[in-house]
Formats: sequence, structure tokens, C-alpha cells
Amino acid sequence: MSILLIHFSPIKSEIIDHKNIYLLRKFITVQGKILPRRLTKLTAKQHRLVMKSIKKSRILGLLPFINKENS
Repeated sequence: MSILLIHFSPIKSEIIDHKNIYLLRKFITVQGKILPRRLTKLTAKQHRLVMKSIKKSRILGLLPFINKENS
């Protein structure tokens, strides 16, 4: 007997874009690291889009590479 697992994504209708900083901050730790897929419960396609968007926004200066507020 096999069990079918259905994963529901935490991103329903929001568009993953490098300019949507409030959405991207949900997937970054306090230190500035990108959270792994198993913690965010994203699909593989969504995780790739989030990673590319975070990296693009870091290059454009919208997100910091390292969070310096704690030091």
C-alpha cells in the first residue's frame, strides 16, 4: 500500500520577483543565508526561483549579502 503525499506550497499566488523584498526575506536567515528547501516547504521549481531572485536582488543592492545589524 503506497501513501500519496501532497505538498502545499507556502507561496500561493504571490509572484516570485527580485523586487519583492518582503517575500524574499521570509526565506533568509538572520545571518543572511538562504534557507534550505526542506525547511521552507517549497517545491523544487519555486526554490530555484527564490534562490535566483535572492541572488539577483543581492547583486542589485536590494538585499545585503551579510546582515551587519547583529555585530
